[in-house]
This record gives sequence, C-alpha cells and structure tokens, in this order.
Amino acid sequence: MPRQPRLDAPGILQHVMARGIERRLIFVDDQDRKDFLARFAQILEETQTQCYAWALIPNHFHLLIRTGQTPLSAVMRRLMTGYAVSFNHRHRRVGHLFQNRYKSVVCEENTYLLELIRYIHLNPLRAKLVSDMNALDVYPWTGHSTLVGNCKNPLIPVVATTQNAKPSASLAEKTVDDVLRRFGETIEEARINYRNFVEKGIALGRRPEFQGGGLIRSMGGRKAAFIELKRGNVEKSDQRILGSGNFVSMTLEQSDKILEKKYLPKRPIEELIEMVAEKLGVTPELICSGSRKKLVSDAKSLVAWYAVEEEGYSTVDTARYLGMSHVGVLAAIKRHKMLNISICAKG
Repeated sequence: MPRQPRLDAPGILQHVMARGIERRLIFVDDQDRKDFLARFAQILEETQTQCYAWALIPNHFHLLIRTGQTPLSAVMRRLMTGYAVSFNHRHRRVGHLFQNRYKSVVCEENTYLLELIRYIHLNPLRAKLVSDMNALDVYPWTGHSTLVGNCKNPLIPVVATTQNAKPSASLAEKTVDDVLRRFGETIEEARINYRNFVEKGIALGRRPEFQGGGLIRSMGGRKAAFIELKRGNVEKSDQRILGSGNFVSMTLEQSDKILEKKYLPKRPIEELIEMVAEKLGVTPELICSGSRKKLVSDAKSLVAWYAVEEEGYSTVDTARYLGMSHVGVLAAIKRHKMLNISICAKG
C-alpha cells in the first residue's frame, strides 16, 4: 500500500519521531547531542517553529512541534540532513543515518498537548537511561530538566548582540513560559505542579496511541473500537491524526486546501515582481537588487508574501528571485503582515 502524504498546515501540533537506520545509534556521545540541539535551536528560531517537548534516545528522537509558516517537511529536512552530514564527517562514516523518512502524527492540542509533553519527557525513564524521577530531573537530553529549572534550555539559539542592545526573548524561552503557565501562576508553583503531573504519568505505561494509529488506538484498542462501532458511535479517523472525529475532518480539509494550492498552476514569480513594481512605482530590477531603501523593502515583502502565501511557492524558490536568503524571505513575509500592505486581487 502506498504511503499517504504527510499532513501539514501552519499552527498544527505534531508528534515527530525518527530512528537510526537498522535501529543503529544516531547519538554516539554527548557531543553528537549538543550538535543536534544547537542545529535544532537555530532552525526553530529562524523558522519560528515551536518545540514543546523533546527527548534524545541513543537510536531515535521524539519532538513535539508546532510549525509556523515554514512547513514541517522543510524544518525536518534541514535538521536531519544537516545533522547526518555532520555526524558522518565526525565519525568518518558514509551512507544514510536515519531509517526512511521521519514519522509525524498530527495531534489535537486541547486534548493531547500536556499528555504528549509528559509522554515524550518520560521517554528516557521508559528506555532505562535514567533510574527514577530524581535522575530525570537533571537529565540534560530531554526538555523535562529545563521545565523543572535544573538545566539551561539548549533550544535557545546562540545569537550575536551588540554591546548595548538587550536581546529579545527567543521563541524557545516563550514556549517554556507557555507550558509552565498551564501549571501555575508563579514559576515555583508551576514547576512543582508540572513535575507532579509528569510523575503520575509513569504508571500509565508506554501509551502506544501517541505514536499514531488513529481512532482505534485513541479508543483504547480494537476491542474498544468494536464496542463503540456496535453502539453506533462512529467517528472519522485517520492513521496520521490523533484526535476526535471533528478534529480529523477539520485537519484533512485544511490539509487538502494546502495541497490543492501547492499543485495548482502558479503565476510566475517574474509576473508577481512586475505587478508589484508597477503598483509601488519601482522597477523589477530594483526589487531584485540588494537595495535597502524602504520602498524596495516594502516591494520585496509584498512579492514574498504573495509568492509564498497566495501562490504556494517555497521560501527557497522565492529567495532565489529576490536575491535574498531563505530567512530573509520569512522575515519579509512577517514584515508584510505587520505593514498590512494591500495587494490587487488575484486576476
């Protein structure tokens, strides 16, 4: 049976897993783990992707991610390809590092966000990498130790700042705050309540439903699903989605719209550049130049937004035409939304 396409849309929560090829090690030592996390931190900030939970196991990893405008596939391609190249170079090996493609399960946030944070952060304990909760509290290779305040957050990227400039909080810091706010009004109260919540999860076991399997697993297995079927309580389900029937339907509809936009004929980017040039009174050549004049920046932002958001071009393709970096295109789209620049309706 052919593989189903991945589901993705901005703002969707996804449980992402990837294993080493033939279940071999993908993290040999702490330096590998540091390299992976440093790379991941940079990508998260550049793509404005949130990671609510993570755990590094010697032969696989778990991530709980909410994407922004950058698709999950692009985030994971940068992370896994870049890390594999670095790993192979460091350990003097060749060939694939990861087993097939990564696995992702779309999750209904209201029901599963906190449950998945707990499940992912307990992975080192289930894998017997740590002996008990006290050891997990200081274990540096999962997000749990950051949430309880024992380890510095490795997902905060290293950024250069001027001597007098005060750096703004990174998205990783804001995400940790977002999680803790769900457990208490003060940081101390939140950390205690969060830890108690995680500890109670030990007795719940491996929770296979969190790794995919659709409604059957969500209901507690095939027997439970069969009982519900006899009662007439049938909901729409999908192996790629963990959530209620309504959530499954909504997610599939949203994903179908994105796929439709992706594969529909697109207007050439050159045409978009010419349209924006005429609208704003600049030349197409100036838009594609390295000029930093405000009017040119506004034009670049407008073209970037229209190409990516409306026509479905990738940020990489758009960057080539505008003479910008991938990150620059993301920043331009964000700037356009802030400026609320109007644009002619698609003709």
